[in-house]
Amino acid sequence: MSNQNRSEVQSKASTRRQAIVTAAVAAGSLVFGSANRKAIAAGDEEISHTAEAIHQEVVFKASRKRVYEALIQAKEFDKVVQLSAAMQGGMPPGARPTEISTEVGSTFAIFAGHIIGRHLEFVPYERIVQAWRVVDWNAGDYSIAKFELVEQGAGTKLVLEHKGFPKGLAEHLAEGWRINYWEPLGKMLAAS
Repeated sequence: MSNQNRSEVQSKASTRRQAIVTAAVAAGSLVFGSANRKAIAAGDEEISHTAEAIHQEVVFKASRKRVYEALIQAKEFDKVVQLSAAMQGGMPPGARPTEISTEVGSTFAIFAGHIIGRHLEFVPYERIVQAWRVVDWNAGDYSIAKFELVEQGAGTKLVLEHKGFPKGLAEHLAEGWRINYWEPLGKMLAAS
């Protein structure tokens, strides 16, 4: 066999090998890629892509210290409760008083015990984080409410992040924050 014929045979063999390898790689990607997509899809089913969360920002004409204390001292927060829409809407007089302990890990019960939870973090005058729930939620269901206090001129911007609550309650809870927390808190702070 001449050198030219040998070269043509090797070239055809090389081209045929490349075609086989390319076909094998393509087939492997289809098989493994499909299995991988199924594994990823199964993982996606464990992650909620529709989780609701509430983000609210409100500015008060008071220092961070004053706002912080109004949120964590039972006597001060009870003034907020008294001015709230919940109280105006018929919370029974003499209902369970506001109970707030001021240590990390301690509990709170507000709005006549309708809202309960546990304090997870306190950074004085800067942040409060709570495991927060409404008593009629399913047992063991808690959300996380985080209050960030940011100095803004002579006042304080409060940033609320509330997440992990049962699906479908975002609008109701957002309105509740506004009419039972922010509006009466603003009135209480303005009066003092």
